[in-house]
Amino acid sequence: MSTPLYDLTIPVFLRGLRNLEAVLVKGEDFAAKGGLDPQTLFDARLAADMYPLPGQIQRASDTAKFAAVRLGGVDNVSFPDDETSFADLHARIAKTVDFLKAVPREAVDGKEGAEVILKTGGGERRFTGIDYALGFALPNFFFHVTTAYAILRHKGVPIGKLDYLGRE
Repeated sequence: MSTPLYDLTIPVFLRGLRNLEAVLVKGEDFAAKGGLDPQTLFDARLAADMYPLPGQIQRASDTAKFAAVRLGGVDNVSFPDDETSFADLHARIAKTVDFLKAVPREAVDGKEGAEVILKTGGGERRFTGIDYALGFALPNFFFHVTTAYAILRHKGVPIGKLDYLGRE
């Protein structure tokens, strides 16, 4: 028996976003309790050519939303990349969660073989629904979630594997 495409994507994105929210809260608490300017965490990045913390959250959010749009054919809701505080990042995650929760199961299920076209600056990439979900959307989402976690961890936030994985 195969696992429905909805179950492989939407709940996985939701769990990842919940865990991302939890590590952000720990980062915010770490800054407040340690007298650290939150902007230090906000501006942090792992390498000069990588997004800082807000960019990682934005890309994780966009990846999850676009997966639902491309797989489920639901209308996209555009979120401007204008977050300037932890409160803004929490709101971005909450809006993404609300968007994903509104995606009907029947919009995604059965789209394993449907063509998904990803348009980028370098051209187009074509996938089947299942290949897009498993070979692009989920890995890209977790790349950005992991990088956000790594930025906070690198800056001394006391988080570990169970924070990343979640405790449920």
